[in-house]
Amino acid sequence: MSDKNKRSVISTGGGGVFNDISNHFKLVFRLIRDPRVNPFLKLIPVGTVLYLLIPDLIIGPIDDAAIIGFGLFIFVELCPQDVVEEHRAALAGTVPGQWHDPQQIDDEDIVDAEFTEEE
Repeated sequence: MSDKNKRSVISTGGGGVFNDISNHFKLVFRLIRDPRVNPFLKLIPVGTVLYLLIPDLIIGPIDDAAIIGFGLFIFVELCPQDVVEEHRAALAGTVPGQWHDPQQIDDEDIVDAEFTEEE
């Protein structure tokens, strides 16, 4: 196979904005369930969710997103940093893997053997 036909996967280490938001929500849920986090701090994300049930003081979805985002940000910032880092490391390692191109055959992938049929 020529060099110009080889495909490669470029990992940026990110995942985009939606992946970051998803990981932040997962982090908040993990911190809420963690017994090492102060129960009074757990009222912050609960209060931000309850904010959705209260009639809007300012009309529009932007204020809702801002209040919820700010509340969850403050919650994570006020939690013990060692607990936060532990959960972030666990979330970063949830999907380990390495890209393998099925078109590319390495010498390590070839098994030289003989088949014998036993009766």
